[in-house]
Amino acid sequence: MADIVHARDDLAASNKSSGSASKATSQADFSPTERQDKPPRTDVGTLVLHWATAIAFIVSLFTGIRIAADALNAPVSHWLNPILPQGEIWTWHFLAGLALFFCAAAYLIYMRRSGLANRNALKKTRVMAMPVAAKMRFGGLNVALHWAAYLIIVIMTVTGIFLYLGHGGWLISVHSYVAFIGLGYVFVHAIAHYLFGGWWQVFRVFRPAKLVLTEAVKPKPLMIAAAAGVVVTAGIVATDWATRDTLIVTKVEGEPMLDGVIDEALWNKARPVTIRTQQGENFGGSGESTVEVRAVHNGEKVFFAIKWSDPTRSLRRIPMIKKQDGWHVADSRAGMMDVVDFYEDKLAIIFSDKPAIGGAGVSNLGPAPLPADKPRPLNERGFHFTTDGSYVDMWQWKASRGGPMYWSSTRAPTRPPTGRAIRAATGTIPAAPTTPTTTRVSRKPIRGRSK
Repeated sequence: MADIVHARDDLAASNKSSGSASKATSQADFSPTERQDKPPRTDVGTLVLHWATAIAFIVSLFTGIRIAADALNAPVSHWLNPILPQGEIWTWHFLAGLALFFCAAAYLIYMRRSGLANRNALKKTRVMAMPVAAKMRFGGLNVALHWAAYLIIVIMTVTGIFLYLGHGGWLISVHSYVAFIGLGYVFVHAIAHYLFGGWWQVFRVFRPAKLVLTEAVKPKPLMIAAAAGVVVTAGIVATDWATRDTLIVTKVEGEPMLDGVIDEALWNKARPVTIRTQQGENFGGSGESTVEVRAVHNGEKVFFAIKWSDPTRSLRRIPMIKKQDGWHVADSRAGMMDVVDFYEDKLAIIFSDKPAIGGAGVSNLGPAPLPADKPRPLNERGFHFTTDGSYVDMWQWKASRGGPMYWSSTRAPTRPPTGRAIRAATGTIPAAPTTPTTTRVSRKPIRGRSK
């Protein structure tokens, strides 16, 4: 985060005595009087961390709003559709979050080692209530805005962590509202700096200067701060990878009966893995459910037992109502391939040979995730496809279509379409032959729907 409130903050510590002031100004190659006559600059460390934070924050913000725009009732996100990024968004969103972890850790260390810890002291905000010059009040306002930025990043980081771990509910609302506050903050932040010192104050983030050396400055502040940021970020990634659930496909003799009942003794040999899902529809009004997964194989076939809690049984999908003028589809968005009013209970799983974020990397969001000469999704939500020519296997269980017969359908999203429509290979699979393996189960949220 950029601490660029006062044009001459970095000389404050050197005014303790004439001797120390002379030493500091000689190293900076100008006098205090000359400094007042020149446009303000920002020390290199603050400038680097400012832009790293700003870029990570903007990427996180806009990719997050794109993800939010996938919701049916998101008017502000939909209004911003034309300027939002499209395509494989999830990876960029998570990378931006990791970058913010790096920036936060590096910033705290740099402020201490550079002797600039008091630059944004809260006590400086008291001048806003004093009878002082307007410029000093705007300086206090900028300090207050920096603390507001810290609060925004902390709230979004904490709620983002819980969302990543599979929690939802009110956390989603807080995460979303604070994100839009952060979007407005970007403009307020720039305006406040302009009111404090004009265009030169705004442009100082493009004018680097050496850090003024004082007794408070410790050796290599930026280098050590960056190293600390790398260590913290690497620790977060390692912790996440080490604590991921692993689904063990257990070897058994024989095979279970595919009747929807998990009462055979062989299922007791399989260790269950649970996955929290959220941001779905219904499920008692919460939109959440915990899915339990077990898997076994007999050397030739693999079998999955999947169950979850759903207080309602939903079998209707796009029902029709007969009126005086004929039959009518009882769904407002069925013609857009986005059924929302009535839908059967459904489960979808993607199998891939790489643990990529965003549905194995095939979830491409937006009304036009492909080039202009390619098809557009009718529902304006996006497509599932790969960009490297590889295949993923998507299994779908549907309560009405195949569910009573214990059948699932399989789809294989592959390279982007070249025609006017997308056709995916479909078929029925009582149980698919595969090679025994160990499959990692991601805890990323799954968008579920129950009607």
